Amino acid sequence: MKNISIWSDNKFINYPKVEENKNIDVLIIGGGITGVSALYHLKDSRLNVILVEQNKIAMSTTGNSTGKLSFLQNDLIDKIRENNGSKKASLYLKSQIDTINDINNVIKENKIDCDIKKVDSFLYTNKDDEVEKLKNLELFLNKNNIKVYHDDVNLALKKYIINVKDTYVFNPVKFVYGIIKEKSNIYENTSIRKIEYKDGYYICYTDNGYVIKSKYVVLASHYPYFTIPYMFPLKASLEKSYISALKMKIKPISLISYSNPFISIRTYKDYLVYLSNSHMINKDCCDKKHFNELLKKISDLNLKPDYLWCNIDVMTKDGLPIIGKLKDNFLIATGYNTWGLTTGFLAGKILSDIILKKKNKYIKLFNPKRNGLYDAKTIKNSMEGYLSGMLNGTSYKCPHLGCKLVYNEVNETYDCPCHGSRFDKDGRCISSPSNKNIKIKKD
Repeated sequence: MKNISIWSDNKFINYPKVEENKNIDVLIIGGGITGVSALYHLKDSRLNVILVEQNKIAMSTTGNSTGKLSFLQNDLIDKIRENNGSKKASLYLKSQIDTINDINNVIKENKIDCDIKKVDSFLYTNKDDEVEKLKNLELFLNKNNIKVYHDDVNLALKKYIINVKDTYVFNPVKFVYGIIKEKSNIYENTSIRKIEYKDGYYICYTDNGYVIKSKYVVLASHYPYFTIPYMFPLKASLEKSYISALKMKIKPISLISYSNPFISIRTYKDYLVYLSNSHMINKDCCDKKHFNELLKKISDLNLKPDYLWCNIDVMTKDGLPIIGKLKDNFLIATGYNTWGLTTGFLAGKILSDIILKKKNKYIKLFNPKRNGLYDAKTIKNSMEGYLSGMLNGTSYKCPHLGCKLVYNEVNETYDCPCHGSRFDKDGRCISSPSNKNIKIKKD
């Protein structure tokens, strides 16, 4: 069994580290689907654009996802309806459908081999009190001209199940590398340690002492940093999920439960990709326990996983992602509420349109400065998580805000229970918001 995602178990292009000062128009920080999408959508402009990734392209959140392209997104549409109204929920729904079509067009135009497959997406509940909610969601989808089906998938599902057409599954890492190919304006193993704003430009300092001067900065690093005045930790929470891939031949499918704790499955070639045990990272950070529970569910089927990994998603209070301009020419994209492949690609398009001063009907919807991004409960949860992280864990501290790191025995990483930073067994930072490594004492 390999403790990596099935998507990352391959050889991909290696890109160089920044080794000189640069004067450019746009600096994209983050090499997941958001940053790469922004780079792709700026490719025909006359702007001088570079992308830097602190580790390897697409090997963090994008590479740890389940690889689904669906607009049937568990209870998220209902959460958006409740917090923002049906009109905005309809616009969000349209954004997901439009983006799925855009991704398909990009794959065809660039002849990208990313194992994309058209499948039905199923949404189900086993809970009596959720049947009515799922029926109301079905009515909402119908009002938005989406035909809903009730096909039998022979998965012993109880209560209520719906499905829709025109959704897909694919290999997200192959897709990202298919977009970028062998571009010369991409840099790996390059961390931005400090950013200053001076005379209309951002002065960005790399971890090895070089300076990148840029008119625009796009922060596409999953969990944003350099945003202290924005108070982002009080506006979002983090959800962790545990995923396996195991050899199992079944009919191609994409399925997810309506509410948390989520069960999500999809097929990939001769594999079943299975996700479960989702939880807020500051509530129960014993990864070994959650992995063991996942393994037990699989072993009950007399199966053994070939791959085992975890992922962290940024969740917003109102259900909508945060995409757009924070101040001056500083832009961010985050808060995808577990649906980061569609929304991440969409975010790259939105950010590029802002830079190019193009109209985009989704800019206002995802505005980072909108009302309703935090309330007393969100702040309370954030503070409780931070205080717990300051008190419980190993002797190693996260360079981001000083929380004590927890050792993940399965993945052999040191994880931050406050804001999701991760470090490998040698202390190298492999996931933001930290942009610094830690020193590990060797026996």
